[in-house]
Amino acid sequence: MKKDIILAGVGGQGILSIAATIGTAALDAGMHLKQAEVHGMSQRGGEVQSHLRISEDEIASDLIPEGKADIIIAVEPMESLRYLSMLTHEGWLITNTTPFSNIPDYPDLDRIVEKIKSIQNHVAVDADAMAKAVKAPKSANIAVLGASAPHLGLEIGKLENAIRKIFATKGEVVVQQNIDAFRAGLKASREYKS
Repeated sequence: MKKDIILAGVGGQGILSIAATIGTAALDAGMHLKQAEVHGMSQRGGEVQSHLRISEDEIASDLIPEGKADIIIAVEPMESLRYLSMLTHEGWLITNTTPFSNIPDYPDLDRIVEKIKSIQNHVAVDADAMAKAVKAPKSANIAVLGASAPHLGLEIGKLENAIRKIFATKGEVVVQQNIDAFRAGLKASREYKS
């Protein structure tokens, strides 16, 4: 099994937490992992993207070639479209539909969502609303991770255990909030109809 994953969003949306969770689950499954440098973190609200590669076999490079990503996981809808050229024809676009409107001329959200829905394999969920519904408003990123879980090739239990490890130092309440957000995203993905 091999998955090449592009993580996209803006600074402060929790891209590193998604990468750490997937990476921890992959390592716990005995897989190899490579992650490219995250770009854009120096500015909160700036563009962020990272390459994450997991495989049962050794991985030579941490960069994903154009057109070879199996999944784009995006915490922001406009950012999900920025990397479409990286996606394989059979690849999956998993995205939040809630915009992070940090620019005065943010494009029309309906047109962005229309473009997302034109991608053959996609899951578009309102992760912010899901996170708020489970009383975990800061966990929209983990809801998006949950929505991507059916397409990662990792056991759901390993992903949940990774969430427990990643957030353990923040206390049991925060761990449970993130588990709840993850499960909400997972349920939404399994029930998703475009």
